[in-house]
Amino acid sequence: MALQDKYKELVDAAKASGITNLQVREQDNVLYIDGEAPSFTVKDQLWAIYDKIDPDYRAADVVMNITVAASAAPEEYEVVKGDNLTKIGKKYGIGWKEIYEANKDQIKNPDLIQVGWKLKIPKKA
Repeated sequence: MALQDKYKELVDAAKASGITNLQVREQDNVLYIDGEAPSFTVKDQLWAIYDKIDPDYRAADVVMNITVAASAAPEEYEVVKGDNLTKIGKKYGIGWKEIYEANKDQIKNPDLIQVGWKLKIPKKA
């Protein structure tokens, strides 16, 4: 039960954020957290909480197996001439920051996107 106390914030966030089929169990000094997140944003938020509790992941006392609901899979959009993140966001009914956050691996400067890039478009929250 000590691990559930240590990671209470993480478990509480999982419960509050709509994780379905949530299972939390302690076994052999490891806390297992399983379930399905409604979006990639929720999954990323849980990992951010874990990172805050154990920044270097050195304790190795948590196994988080959080999948993302298939319906939350992002759509893909290919950038065309004249596009910017705001314009693309309006097309999908989301903000430019959501597109930027979903594509940080590719976009270094949100004001500079290139024709031909394939961007992940997250589902509306």
